Amino acid sequence: MSQPAIIVRISELCKSYRRGAQIVPVLRDIHLAIREGEFLALMGPSGSGKSTLLNLIAGLDRADQGMVHVGGVDITELSEGELAAWRSLHVGFIFQFYNLIPVLTALENVELPLLLSGLSRKARKEHALTALHLVNLEDRMHHRPSELSGGQQQRVAIARAVVTDPTILVADEPTGDLDRASAEDVLRLMEQFSRDLNKTIIMVTHDPRAARRAKTLKYLDKGLLTDAPEDSLSEFV
Repeated sequence: MSQPAIIVRISELCKSYRRGAQIVPVLRDIHLAIREGEFLALMGPSGSGKSTLLNLIAGLDRADQGMVHVGGVDITELSEGELAAWRSLHVGFIFQFYNLIPVLTALENVELPLLLSGLSRKARKEHALTALHLVNLEDRMHHRPSELSGGQQQRVAIARAVVTDPTILVADEPTGDLDRASAEDVLRLMEQFSRDLNKTIIMVTHDPRAARRAKTLKYLDKGLLTDAPEDSLSEFV
């Protein structure tokens, strides 16, 4: 049986930030290949560059040098306008604090990414309903965020992330603001999307329990990306 295609390929990636007159290196010569349908967790100490790497893969930031290929597109070569259009089609975002619009219902929040898609109003609603069904929240479609629990809000955010059928899902501490039971629900959903829907998921987390649910685990420390043994998860509690 052949292996799935590589959907994300990164090589010789470097990123630094300027702090006053000082140049602070964040990522150094990063090489990474992620296959279609893979669920990858990125761990490491605070300030190690995890979110920076996630943002570079998602096209939210630009590298100083190196290559980032996603779905066969070298996104480092895209203009700002092209990058924005590419993100809207190919990247689903899941954040720690949900980022839902308070005055909109769950259905309307999920429908938001489709407003510029050219789909009819009826088609947008059908897509949004399908996404809410995937996260088991169709019975809450008319509820606003304030009427939902934290776990339910995060599931709405996941439905919003997948409604455009993106190439990759990027998740930055998706369970960081949830109780343990809600976090388990969210992680089960992400596992299901990877396994059953063949979604490629890249997750930054400090939580060893979350990291254990991923198929692949990578560590960043002092800007360098490495593999690490399973028993070292406890170091990041």
